Amino acid sequence: MIAIIGGSGLDRWPQLGALTAQAVDTPYGEPAAPLLCGQIDGVAVCFLPRHGAGHSLPPHRINYRANLWALKLAGARVVVAVATVGSIPAHIPPGALVLPDQIIDYTHGREATYSDGDGTGSCVEHIEFTEPYDAGVRSALRAAAIDNGIALIDGATYAATQGPRLETRAEIDRLERDGCHIVGMTGMPEAALARELALPYACLAVVANRAAGRGRSSLLAEIEQHLAGGIAAAQQLLLAALPRLTATQGNP
Repeated sequence: MIAIIGGSGLDRWPQLGALTAQAVDTPYGEPAAPLLCGQIDGVAVCFLPRHGAGHSLPPHRINYRANLWALKLAGARVVVAVATVGSIPAHIPPGALVLPDQIIDYTHGREATYSDGDGTGSCVEHIEFTEPYDAGVRSALRAAAIDNGIALIDGATYAATQGPRLETRAEIDRLERDGCHIVGMTGMPEAALARELALPYACLAVVANRAAGRGRSSLLAEIEQHLAGGIAAAQQLLLAALPRLTATQGNP
């Protein structure tokens, strides 16, 4: 089963009408919304809107642990997480699709691990996270983009910030000095939790705007202008990649 986590702008699309809502309870509470499970073009798929019904959950209130646990419990073997981001360098324009290969975590106060000494008897485990995104999943998305003529920027460092506010110009300057290329609010702890659950995971980032101080127009106006087109391209790539993703074995 291929799990797709939908970000801002991707909480509904026509193919989801063929899926059935499935409530899942976890030791960490309920996920953001009932899972939508079924088949798309003959491929078993499970869809979860990260921000819940009606985009009601801000980034710092998302129950990331419940979300990933529910997908694993439902039988997911591969996870593609769609994320809306801002771009920092000029060569990544609004509307672009980006396949990041690294991430820096600037979030705080989030439940960020299943290994939290909660008295359940489980031992503390240290995961390998040198490469935070699964190479096999990234390869499947990259190949599908090439085969279908879908523009995709391969390689970027994702800055995961706390939100829900957008960043200041000085903060973006700092992220650039740190080597970041795109900035979003939901990349962590999602990626690390997937690794803890041994779920092959990759992020497909949709650039909605230039980050603070990098564009000439209002950030919110730019998001409104470019998000729909970027999400449509992401949907096209996801559908094209499904057959390749079913063959992915996972290769952190």
